[in-house]
Amino acid sequence: MNHHDRASRAEPRALLITGTVGVGKTSAADLLGDLLSGAGVPHAVMDLDRLCQSWPAPEDDPFNAGLLLRNLRALTANYLDAGVRRLVLAGVAENTADLDGYQAAIGMPLTVCRLTADLPVVHSRLRSRHEADNDPESLPWHLERAGQLHQILDQADIADFAIDTTHVPLPAVASTILKTAGWT
Repeated sequence: MNHHDRASRAEPRALLITGTVGVGKTSAADLLGDLLSGAGVPHAVMDLDRLCQSWPAPEDDPFNAGLLLRNLRALTANYLDAGVRRLVLAGVAENTADLDGYQAAIGMPLTVCRLTADLPVVHSRLRSRHEADNDPESLPWHLERAGQLHQILDQADIADFAIDTTHVPLPAVASTILKTAGWT
């Protein structure tokens, strides 16, 4: 039995890459997907922000978490039907309730990796991203949110492991995530 055959028969598992805004969640998830492709592992990468990106959000759910969970449940079922065995999720889990919601939506073991970085580095990344996206209007909100979310995630302490991305290139971050999660 070759590696691809073993990977396609493996029990489904999921990994959530979480962290504050600008820390590199989506970029790391995309690179992790590339590594899994290279290893012949059936997988899907989902940016959770995209699953709830609609307007207007309900007044009682400003981050559209309900829609995110419904979409996550549906996409997971579709991906599993298509043979996916590893789900890589990039998004924020601020507390155990968020984590429980994701776990219920995907219905499989979920490992949580938190990416961290020094706040000045995060701010620099956010400035670069907003400049590249020609989105200066939302930069102040993201700069403030980065520090708030960093503290929230420190207090929640829900990650299975953490990786400091301050001085580490993203390909090395993705490789470390893969190894630490036990997906190699």
